[in-house]
Amino acid sequence: MWVRSDRPARMIVETSATESFTRPRRWQGPLLGPGTDFTGRTALHGLPAGSQVHYRVLLADPEDPRRTGEPVQGTFRTVPERREGVRFVWSGDLAGQGWGINPDHGGYRVFEEMRRRDPDFFLCSGDNIYADGPLTETVKLPDGSTWRNIMTPEKSKVAETLDEYRGNFRYNLLDENLRRFHAEVPTITQWDDHEVLNNWYPGEILADDRYTEKNVDVLAAHARQAFAEYFPISTLRPDASGRVYRVQHHGPLLDVFVLDCRTYRDANSPGRQPEDTQGILGAEQLSWLKRELSRSRAVWKVIACDMPLGLVVPDGKSDFEAVAQGDPGAPLGRELQLAELLRHIKHQKITGTVWLTADVHYTSAQHYDPSRAAFKDFAPFWEFVTGPLNAGSFPAVKLDGTFGPEQSFVKAPDRTNVSPAEGYQFYGEVEIDGDSGELTVRLLEVGGKVLYTKALKPGLVGQ
Repeated sequence: MWVRSDRPARMIVETSATESFTRPRRWQGPLLGPGTDFTGRTALHGLPAGSQVHYRVLLADPEDPRRTGEPVQGTFRTVPERREGVRFVWSGDLAGQGWGINPDHGGYRVFEEMRRRDPDFFLCSGDNIYADGPLTETVKLPDGSTWRNIMTPEKSKVAETLDEYRGNFRYNLLDENLRRFHAEVPTITQWDDHEVLNNWYPGEILADDRYTEKNVDVLAAHARQAFAEYFPISTLRPDASGRVYRVQHHGPLLDVFVLDCRTYRDANSPGRQPEDTQGILGAEQLSWLKRELSRSRAVWKVIACDMPLGLVVPDGKSDFEAVAQGDPGAPLGRELQLAELLRHIKHQKITGTVWLTADVHYTSAQHYDPSRAAFKDFAPFWEFVTGPLNAGSFPAVKLDGTFGPEQSFVKAPDRTNVSPAEGYQFYGEVEIDGDSGELTVRLLEVGGKVLYTKALKPGLVGQ
């Protein structure tokens, strides 16, 4: 459980099987103060599996615990022990390219739409904020109308200080749709580039006049602390052993492998090197992923990757930001690491792997098959891309043929930075049937229209 106060306070959580809170269970949390931007978390242990839990969070005066604020209430479902159906939504990219909270547009209304679908959880595939994307009060739209942003001081410039990064997270929580969503839907969160700045990598030195701090490692440290304060990720501790990547177990049907394609990557480059042990994941994370995939006994292994695999995402004129680099031949650069992983999945006969991602600000479905690929030693698999939640939309990028992708569906605008007022805001839904184990992916556009559906059979190494 996570909360933010507006002053020093003690966090208290009460849980109950019913809304009446007759015989609630009480959990005493931490003191909230300026050291964590008045945020805090409390871990709840021993809740009944596969159950609806009602909760309320109280903030108490540290000097007089009898004095409390109004409780914040909500509900969530705990992870099942038995083979029960699972349904979750995913997307990414919030408040980017100058499109913030617009009350005339209904704010971040995608979150209310997703909440009404009553998912078991939400997977956010990165770019929870746009720390490098200042907002202006108004933006002229192509039809002559005006987009109006709610403004805060921290959103008027690029984030450099710890408090400016914190302010970007505080900004999003001004939206009542997002607050209501978080009160009812658990979130599995990962980060990508805009939690720090566009296309960043460790060791980068900026040549951007907007920044007085040019060392990206300094900026990333501030961003990491703010990210850890605003999302209760159990593995993300402040010491060097803390990490974003982890596996979230959701009963016998589903494991979610949450990757971090930022912290351990090598520098963006043309991506043509014949050896690359660091790649986009780093050697340690790759070893962890191979080991955990081999250990998993879940029917489905969803690999949540904040960057797409076969989509060519450029960084400037000659460098590349993701895995693919436009050369359809044998793996080079970061593709070598992906080839090693895919080879491992095939040779270890790991079944039920599906890749979910965001980042490119449109939605698509790609099937990868060795019969079409330059690299042959892997089993077929699917990758589904969606987003943005509330940000500019962009045209589709090219596919790289190294791993044989074939695009069965894509929806994207024909020009750059299309505003949320014009549509092209997307999310995905994954549903696993408790009886058959069949996994169905749906790609949706805000408004509730299902654009594309794909059903996958369980127990297969590749399909």
